Amino acid sequence: MGLTVLSGPSGVGKGTVVAAVRRLHPEVWVSVSVTTRAPRPGETDGVEYHFADAEEFAHMVKVGEFVEHAMFAGHAYGTPRGPLEERLAQGVPCLLEIELQGARQVRSAMPGARFVFLAPPTWDELVRRLTGRGTEAPDVIRRRLDRARIELAAETEFDEVVVNDEVTAAAAKLVGLMTGRPRDAHRAADVP
Repeated sequence: MGLTVLSGPSGVGKGTVVAAVRRLHPEVWVSVSVTTRAPRPGETDGVEYHFADAEEFAHMVKVGEFVEHAMFAGHAYGTPRGPLEERLAQGVPCLLEIELQGARQVRSAMPGARFVFLAPPTWDELVRRLTGRGTEAPDVIRRRLDRARIELAAETEFDEVVVNDEVTAAAAKLVGLMTGRPRDAHRAADVP
């Protein structure tokens, strides 16, 4: 048990898988990141994210309140240190859902963590998910796809890979890795 870090390319479904973990495995504590981006429809402050303005976020960085923080798609994201350290001290299995840049920072700060890469079943499916979301402008989608190609190449930096071909199954595989229960074989996504 301990800390598990989940990362993967934009659009792979990290948030959806984590929502399934929250719903199906309440024994797992999921860290709520702070972000400077505006809430998407249906998001609630303190549930999916803690929403902060740029000034508040910069202050949190300055005083060392984050385990990691990164810029992604023009917005800042960070993992609050206090709640994570409290849960780890209590022996609670903890999950961080963060971007690749943040995962690398956590690897440096907390090398004992388990790092899991969430991969799409195929590149075409990742493109479909990113374009089907309908919440980003075409230039943002293009930047995310370019970045996704780079992020998919980082898969080898991770301890485990879970393919998100079906959300409930991916959540179960992730929790299985966190708790030491048996898991299925995983495969890498195909990237052009």
